[in-house]
Amino acid sequence: MAWILKTSCCVGNLGKRSSLLRLQEDTTNWYLNMGNLLKVLTCTDLEQGPNFFLDFENAQPTESEKEIYNQVNVVLKDAEGILEDLQSYRGAGHEIREAIQHPSDEKLQEKAWGAVVPLVGKLKKFYEFSQRLEAGLRGLLGALTSTPYSPTQHLEREQALAKQFAEILHFTLRFDELKMTNPAIQNDFSYYRRTLSRMRINNVPAEGENEVNNELANRMSLFYAEATPMLKTLSDATTKFVSENKNLPIENTTDCLSTMASVCRVMLETPEYRSRFTNEETVSFCLRVMVGVIILYDHVHPVGAFAKTSKIDMKGCIKVLKDQPPNSVEGLLNALRYTTKHLNDETTSKQIKSMLQ
Repeated sequence: MAWILKTSCCVGNLGKRSSLLRLQEDTTNWYLNMGNLLKVLTCTDLEQGPNFFLDFENAQPTESEKEIYNQVNVVLKDAEGILEDLQSYRGAGHEIREAIQHPSDEKLQEKAWGAVVPLVGKLKKFYEFSQRLEAGLRGLLGALTSTPYSPTQHLEREQALAKQFAEILHFTLRFDELKMTNPAIQNDFSYYRRTLSRMRINNVPAEGENEVNNELANRMSLFYAEATPMLKTLSDATTKFVSENKNLPIENTTDCLSTMASVCRVMLETPEYRSRFTNEETVSFCLRVMVGVIILYDHVHPVGAFAKTSKIDMKGCIKVLKDQPPNSVEGLLNALRYTTKHLNDETTSKQIKSMLQ
């Protein structure tokens, strides 16, 4: 009887192995034949976590993803227009200088105010979009970290949501790169607030005040005072998401971020996968997404992205950045240098610090 049980157990184990082999073979054939969205790559370094190839260009939502996907899509469809408006933002520097140099010339004061008010309307639109983007990010984090699935399983099952998450990060870094190179934004807004304050003191009706009242102006001022306001918004939103979902292990969120970083790094450093991109812009897209999730991870994880225990291969990620044409990645390297939280910690290796000098 014992012999029968033992034999049956062995057969059962063989059956399991056979099933696993068949599953692996089916998965491989499915990817090779269909050229589809997502493939689990063999991981040689377990400490670095699983690696994926994710088709950022063509991922489409499944039925179970559609509700969140459609909500986020309403936000993302306005993202390109926001970037175009920011790129064309020229400011009212000339009018402001003329008004300051000739304080008693009422015509110049009116001209400067008339130039600044519509620009502040644009700045308000950018700020309000950051709030919409934050809500979209929180929705995606909720979907990609929920139980019973692990973050890795979510990224396998919900490729379109992972793509949207990537698109939010891509937009965020592009926005902040443009904002950092445009000092007119803060100059215009500072002039607007000073003039508005003076008008109130003198009981002068202020056209445009209804659009940006004092409370909103305070919030906008804090937003634009940041070197990278969109990244700060997303970092705060991710930290808040973790603190508000105490029943959800923090690892669910940080593992989602570290896996996404690994996805991007592998696709960029592996010629076989990089050659699958049909759009030249996908390389810069992956680079921005990789840097974005590193920064979010560094702000949310207790010890950050640079510690030895980090699940992000920071040396590999920095090397991928440095392998690109220098002019194309300096802004991303600066984002790692100046917007991360733990780079200068004692736990960060000298080698990583040296790589980012």
